[in-house]
Amino acid sequence: MRRRFIATIVCSAVSLIGASGCALAETIGRYQCSVIDIPGQEPIGDRPGHFLVSLQYSCFGVDGVLKGDVHTASSASELDGAKVTFLRGGGIHRAPGGLAVTQITDSVGSLVTKDGKPPESSGTGVFKFASGTLAALSGKAFKFTSKPTGLGRFDLEYTE
Repeated sequence: MRRRFIATIVCSAVSLIGASGCALAETIGRYQCSVIDIPGQEPIGDRPGHFLVSLQYSCFGVDGVLKGDVHTASSASELDGAKVTFLRGGGIHRAPGGLAVTQITDSVGSLVTKDGKPPESSGTGVFKFASGTLAALSGKAFKFTSKPTGLGRFDLEYTE
């Protein structure tokens, strides 16, 4: 009887911790971004609606360790109808007294709006290099999400 009571208390505590958000990933930083120039869209040529899309963007850090940083990056993806397949991406983070380079290792996204919400993308990456004030990020893996905020604008968030 005593063991059941202890097990119930432990399970309840674990459930409360999970529900309270303590187990959520910690934010490394959040950026407000703008697309630079018009995104490139090149037909692959094997079927209609099949394109290679390249994108360049610039961001300003508004939260977390990356607050005040400037991030310039690019990506390339395959667009097949509404399906987006990530091919490559990454960029440079510049901070006062620091520098970091990221490489996106995986990403998923869609051009289809769901439940009236604009399409989002997410994925994983790694800080391949970091120095100075950003040195603690060197080699660190991260998850990211991007959410459109307007025409040619989006929020980009890095979490652990």
